[in-house]
Amino acid sequence: MALPWWLPFGRVPELGPAALAEALAGPRAPQLLDVRTALEFAGGRIAGAIGVPVTALSARLPALGLDRARPVVAICLSGHRSIPAVRLLRAQGFEASQLAGGMLAWRAAGLPEERG
Repeated sequence: MALPWWLPFGRVPELGPAALAEALAGPRAPQLLDVRTALEFAGGRIAGAIGVPVTALSARLPALGLDRARPVVAICLSGHRSIPAVRLLRAQGFEASQLAGGMLAWRAAGLPEERG
């Protein structure tokens, strides 16, 4: 039996919360892909993030319209679900990394988020 592609294992490139906040303010701002559930996404997210649950990402990725010329940062709650998202994005030719520590780290750093 084959394991689901979205199981979180291994290591992928990461950006810490402060580095991501700085990158978002820069000239080559990364695209944000939040792979948490719809309920988690509605409860708070980084401004501009696109929400797609990690289990649906493989099927929905082509329709997201992500720009391959810009980096993508995958976000989840704690930095586990975003690992397979980064692997998938990199396999599709994107420059991708994850938010180290996920939204928990972003919130602990006191950085802004949207709700609703």
